[in-house]
Amino acid sequence: PVLVELFTSEGCSSCPPADVLLQKMDASQPVGGAQLIVLSEHVDYWDHDGWKDPHSSAALTERQVSYDKALGLKTPYTPQMIVDGTSEVHANNPEQLNKVLQEATFAPKIPVRIGEVKLEGAPAVLGMRIEAEGYSDKRGADVYVAMVLDRVESQVLHGENGGKRLTHVAVVLEIRKIGKLSKSKSFGENVQLKLKPGTDSKNVRIVAFVQEPGLGKVLGAALRRPAN
Repeated sequence: PVLVELFTSEGCSSCPPADVLLQKMDASQPVGGAQLIVLSEHVDYWDHDGWKDPHSSAALTERQVSYDKALGLKTPYTPQMIVDGTSEVHANNPEQLNKVLQEATFAPKIPVRIGEVKLEGAPAVLGMRIEAEGYSDKRGADVYVAMVLDRVESQVLHGENGGKRLTHVAVVLEIRKIGKLSKSKSFGENVQLKLKPGTDSKNVRIVAFVQEPGLGKVLGAALRRPAN
């Protein structure tokens, strides 16, 4: 598994081609030997420019800013891709992207597992068990879970993309830190994620990943859809 995070916005005119690229990566899985697990993370700093991205959040902007600090970059921008937490890629540079993805494919990974994802209760929640195998570094690592929409279409009325109908895949609704993977110990946790009213559970996927502290290297990841 290789985690590909795209920081994007419906208010940014240079973002739609990157959104399309992410769709292609998700659908065609172009890298042999790799499972590309993609996340579309919509930032909110374009929201003042004529169009409020309905998928944007301050938490995702904060995640991007933390990445830029960790990678020594001056300022956040869109579209920006981060591969496995350590490599910044310009979405309009296919040669660079392919090279980074190939390198990430051969990096050793910790096995991460998501148990069966079940729809439970009212209000509706998704329940699952997330497990990860031990890690030898004494600093340990953080375990995250993300609730993600498979596919979203949006008619943009104003701003730089005014008049365009945009399609997004793997749109992040929430990223939550659920625990810590301690040195040489395995991790297991039962997790519940609340669905917003009107969200179709058939249009949801769950992504879990293990990442070094301070938004460092992604050590393992997994994807699973709810049982329908």
